[in-house]
Amino acid sequence: MVTVWGTRTSPSMRISERGRYNGSLPNGDRGRRKSRFALFKRPKANGVKPSTVHIACTPQAAKAISNKDQHSISYTLSRAQTVVVEYTHDSNTDMFQIGRSTESPIDFVVTDTVPGSQSNSDTQSVQSTISRFACRIICERNPPFTARIYAAGFDSSKNIFLGEKAAKWKTSDGQMDGLTTNGVLVMHPRNGFTEDSKPGIWREISVCGNVFSLRETRSAQQRGKMVEIETNQLQDGSLIDLCGATLLWRTAEGLSHTPTVKHLEALRQEINAARPQCPVGFNTLAFPSMKRKDVVDEKQPWVYLNCGHVHGYHNWGNKEERDGKDRECPMCRSVGPYVPLWLGCEAGFYVDAGPPTHAFSPCGHVCSEKTTAYWSQIPLPHGTHTFHAACPFCAHQLAGEQGYIRLIFQGPLD
Repeated sequence: MVTVWGTRTSPSMRISERGRYNGSLPNGDRGRRKSRFALFKRPKANGVKPSTVHIACTPQAAKAISNKDQHSISYTLSRAQTVVVEYTHDSNTDMFQIGRSTESPIDFVVTDTVPGSQSNSDTQSVQSTISRFACRIICERNPPFTARIYAAGFDSSKNIFLGEKAAKWKTSDGQMDGLTTNGVLVMHPRNGFTEDSKPGIWREISVCGNVFSLRETRSAQQRGKMVEIETNQLQDGSLIDLCGATLLWRTAEGLSHTPTVKHLEALRQEINAARPQCPVGFNTLAFPSMKRKDVVDEKQPWVYLNCGHVHGYHNWGNKEERDGKDRECPMCRSVGPYVPLWLGCEAGFYVDAGPPTHAFSPCGHVCSEKTTAYWSQIPLPHGTHTFHAACPFCAHQLAGEQGYIRLIFQGPLD
């Protein structure tokens, strides 16, 4: 999830990386590579806006223009023709850039999300589809601090290059625009990011911030249809997909209504104080502390995903012919996966502050009913041309009829 905006001490928006991994990176936050990123008003504005357009210049002339100490975007139309758009300083905006590159122009370094990975080696073994300079976000420095997203980011030479094979075109007013190879997709939820939220429609954002319907495939040469009634303005709960990582945008106003980590910890303690029991071993179950979210504890609750009955870990119903993958619930005899339960630790993914009564299937991450219902409806981009719902805490594709289950706890016999 990504957070963006506000004053130097009070962020008003935040970005978080969905699915990475239950609130943190495998090896922790380091420098500009974080699981969440807050944007603050910079001490000095660094925003840019289009200015001079150089049309029909040769590649040599284009190189001379782009070598100036200012930002520019080059659109290569052919080997003999390049259009260069110079950008000038904008004292009213701040610019933040996101991408895979670790070069200094990138403020937020992202890597590919591998479902359920627990170490950086898991992600580094995958050939990345995320652009080195994926996108840029331009935020107004004055209220209401509007934030807009644009495809592609400026490199260390302050340039963006759209090569001969990139999708590009001349607009009706004579300006240039284009799309990046794998594109930047955005989805704005309907009714905001609340308990009443509903999925919006995925759109593609161009280099100049225009909105288009999706291409037939992620890297197709033909752009989608322009959607003139929509804008590139980010809102609370907007999802940003970079073809390998999905970011959730939260505003300061939205976060003020979101449960805090302290609230989630209070809910954990409340569940544990009720002393739920394993109906087989009669031992008391307890969710481990959020600091131990990756280590299975001896008191850890486990669940049968087909029925929702919560137990402690035991070997009952583990038959060899099922290869240990499916287990028979001793309460209702339903057969299915048997997994440990984990509290969802990234508070920014919750749409309400309700009790953790439901779990995503098949990963076992636990949160409120309305949060599981919301995320189970969201078709998240996967690969270059497919979509599926996934757990926001670990990025596992959801399974089962709904993608989540209601948990059935047994209280203490005394």
